[in-house]
Amino acid sequence: MEVQSQKRHVIAQTDSKPRNAFTKELFKNYDLYLLLVPGIIFFFVFCYIPMFGLVVAFKDYNIFKGILDSDWIGLHHFKEMLQIQDFYRIVRNTLLLNVLGLIVGFPAPIILALMLNEIRAKYFKKISQSLLYLPHFMSWVIMGGIIYNLLSPKYGIVNSMMRFFGMEEIYFMIEETWWVIIYTLSSVWAGAGWGTIIYLAAMTMIDPSLYEAAVMDGAGRWKKIIHITLPGIMPTVIILLILNIGHMVSIGFEHPFALQNPVVTNISEVISTYVYSSGIKQGQFGITTAIGMSQSIINLILVLGANYFAKRLGKEGLW
Repeated sequence: MEVQSQKRHVIAQTDSKPRNAFTKELFKNYDLYLLLVPGIIFFFVFCYIPMFGLVVAFKDYNIFKGILDSDWIGLHHFKEMLQIQDFYRIVRNTLLLNVLGLIVGFPAPIILALMLNEIRAKYFKKISQSLLYLPHFMSWVIMGGIIYNLLSPKYGIVNSMMRFFGMEEIYFMIEETWWVIIYTLSSVWAGAGWGTIIYLAAMTMIDPSLYEAAVMDGAGRWKKIIHITLPGIMPTVIILLILNIGHMVSIGFEHPFALQNPVVTNISEVISTYVYSSGIKQGQFGITTAIGMSQSIINLILVLGANYFAKRLGKEGLW
């Protein structure tokens, strides 16, 4: 009996240690945990509570009956989704723009951050960073207007310069190939400067003594970038790459909507714009919810797969 009571006492002590440690840590850094509260509330209100609306994908939703009282129809909307006439074209366009954005847009902030990191003139560096960050804070409505005005066949500065040099004008925004190129480059223009913030922050964590040792060994700037800076920020690069792969079948609404026009609908119509035109304009809430739910599931699978392969390659993943 005494042995059993001692065992229970030891088990109780081992169970209480993690709880006491957590409580002690909570009270010690309570101010830091309080900073998490607004973020937790934001995600709970705008991300977790709206998940209840996914039920609409399995119901014949009627706005007068409400979500709970609408008739349950199971997977009908998912089957209907696959039978949409332009469904595969829309998915193709979404994947095409995202893949091009990943190939061209993902390395852009890395290269830009490496270039900014090598600038020694502080004022020039600050001014350059401010100018590069600026497009991120501009609405795509404004950005789209700027792009259309710059590339206008009659009054745009690009075509005016081409005519000045004896070249034929190009209707950039109504030719599908040029539209895809402009879309990809505008993504880089809007996001590359803002993306450098993360990589520049990662570069500050690299031990300066590594650069000093490299200088002692006679390494130039290029070798320091290849052998010190890039390996130093590689964990950050891998994490951001995984997150970007996880959005491969999702695409923002504002960017394609601001640049598209009826002439290039065949290449510019993507899932987000289709959901807007069908779900909001035509009131097909069930099928558009099914499309959004399918996107989320595929994105989750892509994130898990990318993280798995990163681990298999010996790199740090998200978890």
